[in-house]
Amino acid sequence: MSDANVKEVVREKYAEAARRVATEGKTSCCGPAETDSGCCGGISSSAPDLQDPVTRDLYADAEKEELPADALAASLGCGNPTALAELSPGEDVLDLGSGGGIDVLLSARRVAPGGTAYGLDMTEEMLLLARRNQREAGVTNARFLKGEIEAVPLPDAAVDVIISNCVINLSVDKASVLSEAFRVLRPGGRFAVSDIVLRGDLPEGIRKSLEMWAGCVAGALQESEYRRLLAEAGFKNIEIEPTRVYTADDSRDFLGEAGIEEADLRAAEGRIMAAFVRARKPA
Repeated sequence: MSDANVKEVVREKYAEAARRVATEGKTSCCGPAETDSGCCGGISSSAPDLQDPVTRDLYADAEKEELPADALAASLGCGNPTALAELSPGEDVLDLGSGGGIDVLLSARRVAPGGTAYGLDMTEEMLLLARRNQREAGVTNARFLKGEIEAVPLPDAAVDVIISNCVINLSVDKASVLSEAFRVLRPGGRFAVSDIVLRGDLPEGIRKSLEMWAGCVAGALQESEYRRLLAEAGFKNIEIEPTRVYTADDSRDFLGEAGIEEADLRAAEGRIMAAFVRARKPA
């Protein structure tokens, strides 16, 4: 698979997810259509009891009450990086791959007054949805930027915190993503993301599937490789904390509809996990 093919598949999957939220109030990307799951899962505003194992129970009820329904419906992540990052008033934060804006809007409230939450996304449809959600939420200290996470359109030392929610695994050039994150962080800045991480090799059928790349699985890094790339980018105090380790039954829910065979699902047992990934730029 070429890098261009992977990027185009990812772009179109997330554009379609945004269009579905805008027209139907639910996402559907690579998960089973009948469960309305998204690219890495998804929250369906019309069928909350059918959430997939990746996205369920990521946000507290109080957080959900702060947000427009379409921001919740467009949530395609695997964690809650706004809680992980422990944001404070006056800080500037950047969300890599901000999608429909759920984590940017939550972050904006936490860094007010005095701070700004930036959201970066390459998909025009997601940016339109995010800006609409921002207007509905009445959040004034958020900015949504168009661009790619491998080339962040911000100057050096622009933010205090980098967050991301199940997006870095989608990139075909993760070394550039982490180097850019390091560049735009201020000295002492924090890298605090949720991502899909692997512990052990995946079956070939999963690794080679473009559909699964758009679904946050085939492109995920091994834990040791994630640590190595963060260190090479310059980060210190690197921690990777598993939050969910997916069973074959979990994987069947969000991989099976893409044609992954039962034997491959079983072989992937316990090797796919959602994790909090933390690191710090030296002061």
